[in-house]
Amino acid sequence: MIVLVGFLGAGKTTVGRLLARRLGLPFRDADEVLVARVGRSVADVFAADGEPAFRALEHETVLGLLVGQDAVVALGGGAVEHPGTQEALAALPRTRPESSVVLLDVELAEARARVGADTGRPMLARPDLADVHARRLPGFARVATLSVATGGRSPSEVADEVLAATAQAPPG
Repeated sequence: MIVLVGFLGAGKTTVGRLLARRLGLPFRDADEVLVARVGRSVADVFAADGEPAFRALEHETVLGLLVGQDAVVALGGGAVEHPGTQEALAALPRTRPESSVVLLDVELAEARARVGADTGRPMLARPDLADVHARRLPGFARVATLSVATGGRSPSEVADEVLAATAQAPPG
């Protein structure tokens, strides 16, 4: 199992899909799984229920993904802020030794450029986005078994580095 963490715009979903395809594994995006589960978009949950309610749903979703079948899993940018999620990710190498938690590291300016004004990303509307980015970095570092810089690199280059560093090889 490879779990991708990082700030919004780091490329978790794009790189995750590439990794899954190359490894012959299913790809699971925690936000997509959550949306399918609750029948509402992330933006709708944020607007109607607030961020704390979304984070609780996100945590439950992540826990289910971590004990599920072997896959490449992309977590939402704020998932690591939940203490229970941090604990589960930190324990993952002990509970599933073949697993890696990979931080896709992106600078805030590049993250903003990548996602633009995507209205499906409620965090973009926050005036304190730089503070959120800085606050999350230590959490990413705590749970990651590997960090890969994504700045100025193609998703394919990032996926190549993840595969090489995790000693994962495509089947065949």
